[in-house]
Amino acid sequence: VPLTNLRGEIDFAEVHFSYVPDEPVLRGVNLHIAAGQSVAIVGATGAGKSSLASLLARYYDPVSGSVKLDGIDLRRLSLTDLRRSVVVVPQDPICLAGSIRHNIRLFRDDISDEEVIKAAEFSNAAAFINQLPGGYDFELIAGGANLSQGQRQLLALARALALSPDAVLVLDEATSSIDTATEALIQDALERILSSRTSLVIAHRLSTVRNADRIIVMERGKVVEDGSHAELLELNGYYARLHQHQVLPKTAYPLGMRRNAKKVKEGEATKGIDLSE
Repeated sequence: VPLTNLRGEIDFAEVHFSYVPDEPVLRGVNLHIAAGQSVAIVGATGAGKSSLASLLARYYDPVSGSVKLDGIDLRRLSLTDLRRSVVVVPQDPICLAGSIRHNIRLFRDDISDEEVIKAAEFSNAAAFINQLPGGYDFELIAGGANLSQGQRQLLALARALALSPDAVLVLDEATSSIDTATEALIQDALERILSSRTSLVIAHRLSTVRNADRIIVMERGKVVEDGSHAELLELNGYYARLHQHQVLPKTAYPLGMRRNAKKVKEGEATKGIDLSE
């Protein structure tokens, strides 16, 4: 089935998944992500966060249930269409031997130098590229060992924007192993990038996710909390405890804020919080 006019609406419906038999990783996940919404996924190691990303990119298929993009089961889409519609920025991005320019466009001749530079500037990768000898012609060694981890992450963001400027963006622990200064650059870039597209951000650092439209908390393969940063703090559950441990013991809440965050019952599809009066 061809995918045209991508909106970026995502649905996980009763998704069960395991890497090996009898060891479930996802247990009946129901999750609706509206087009254009930025959603963060948090939870302990092994909670199933990265498995959601892997299923959305169709690195694997669910054992049962379905994952849909714009109402179409991913299994009905060609992998070519899917790879251009869902772009994953992993924790350790791949860098090829070749110039910065070629690493951003991945040797695709249909991406112009102007588009490469625009993507680098929008992602804040230009901040370090312009300081390299030769700039965009700087040669990387295989694996990108002559760049820092943070620089490779910025380069991967630029690549995602250049290759698929309108795609659903999945960030899988993209800021977990970088320095504070580079994290600030990535955060600044993400505020621009995520405002215009559907995104799934998987992270341990809560500083990465607090501005997301929604934050989903996973535990043992299930969605257990769903709401905004402030709403989940007021819920005083797993997310609030994690925030207290990582950031601050106290957070002020906007006057009159409604208590809309919720703990999710088993089998319930999460569609976000209605803030309308």
